[in-house]
Amino acid sequence: MAKVKTISINNFTTDSGAFYDKIDLHYQHFGQSYDHAPVVLINHSLTGDANVAGSQGWWSEVVGPNLTIDTRHFSVLAFNIPGNGVNDYTLENYNDFHTGDIAEIFYQGLQILGIAKLFALIGGSIGGGIAWEMAALYPTLTENLIPVAADWKASDWIIANTFLQKRILENSSRPLRDARIHAMLTYRTPASFTERFGRTVNKDKKLFNVESWLVHHGDKLENRFLLQAYKAMNHLLASIDITRKGHSLEKIIETISSNIHLIAIDSDLFFTAEEDQKTLQRVKKIKKNIFYHEIKSIHGHDAFLIENETVSQILSSIFKPNSNYPKPCES
Repeated sequence: MAKVKTISINNFTTDSGAFYDKIDLHYQHFGQSYDHAPVVLINHSLTGDANVAGSQGWWSEVVGPNLTIDTRHFSVLAFNIPGNGVNDYTLENYNDFHTGDIAEIFYQGLQILGIAKLFALIGGSIGGGIAWEMAALYPTLTENLIPVAADWKASDWIIANTFLQKRILENSSRPLRDARIHAMLTYRTPASFTERFGRTVNKDKKLFNVESWLVHHGDKLENRFLLQAYKAMNHLLASIDITRKGHSLEKIIETISSNIHLIAIDSDLFFTAEEDQKTLQRVKKIKKNIFYHEIKSIHGHDAFLIENETVSQILSSIFKPNSNYPKPCES
């Protein structure tokens, strides 16, 4: 596991006008040095973190030596969303922030590290929303923009679910566990549950196995995550919107020089594939280098964490090393 490092963003003012003399930005780095290899920034999902590679990495089958995002060729960086609880760091007034502020913090982090240009900017779920926000703020930052199971906005459906999550977090006697149980229903699908559980029963616990599984995930999050961090991440998820300044999606995308690779999941009940398809239809006439890819899976939103072979196949053409990359060396 790569060491968690910390840099400080000083004298930061949020879009809402709140001033912070210092914000801690925790991150992990995998693979090659920033100044000798193409840099890939990967943004994590709601309750994830910056640990994307290695034995405990959440994308360990996609990122690493000899894998699709090959750390023998690439420099891979991942920031923790400020307030997500890593190193017990939370944001007391998380309502001061939206995902555009997080995008600006990430950008300033890149500047501090001396990274002026990215080869790829990837994000899953809320991480993809932050990737969109970074590209909208800094249209020439990355060569490839790759939002995965994500969108440039929080849809009404996302807003509705985060509203319910907020009520659970504020009113439940075991808020983290119960919020997670609800969230898992949006991350998977009825077909996924049927295939896995088939109405089977855990006789010892006197529960259906699907109930036991949901309780397990609720307890697991309760044991590893901070309530304040979950509240902050839920708030940020509802705030995604690159058009909040009044510019149209089309005008914003016109400015983005990057190749845009939309990666959707056909069964996603959370960030639905339909929304990415609408985005494609809206902007493909004004931007030729925008592409749509689809993961076919019964597992819903979480498929980008499950269907690693398909994810790798989609990414392989983007991350194919060329002769300009440094000679491979082990991470």
